[in-house]
Amino acid sequence: MTLSVENRAEKVATFRFIHVFLMETLARWVPMTPEMEVKVILGRHIWDLAQQADALGKRTYELRAPLQFSLRPLDRYARFLEEFARTTATSEKIHGFYEVMLPALAVRYRAYLDQTDRLLDEPTVRIVERILGDFTRMESESQRLLDELPELRPVDQTWLAGLRKLEAAETDIVASRPATAVA
Repeated sequence: MTLSVENRAEKVATFRFIHVFLMETLARWVPMTPEMEVKVILGRHIWDLAQQADALGKRTYELRAPLQFSLRPLDRYARFLEEFARTTATSEKIHGFYEVMLPALAVRYRAYLDQTDRLLDEPTVRIVERILGDFTRMESESQRLLDELPELRPVDQTWLAGLRKLEAAETDIVASRPATAVA
């Protein structure tokens, strides 16, 4: 089944919402994180998320939605994101973001690529492929950080498994946009 322009706009707008949310979450974490090396990597990745959100937001306009349109995901997934944002321990922030959030979002992006017509939706495909490349680099950078700071390695594996389970609980995270949001 090929996605309609409206379906693509809603999915891209939902991805944009998630990127902005994660960017803001990392930005809130930086001042509360004592390790300078962690502050630096989070700062770089805030910039990456901002660039990705901007590209997705420009694409929403091309898909007949407002420029920089964000669509809040379904409530259960939004609550999951809000709960994740309340993470306080540095090791949980690092492991949760780089080992759960980015890989899970990558799975959702690959599912999008499988659903869309790569020819008709080539601009989105290019954006998503670029984001997936960024995620791989970001995850590698986090591994190097963990190699440099082994004290951040210990993390409650039960917590991490629970976070993965909560993220995966919602297979479809896209809420339909209200009719008033149609451009």
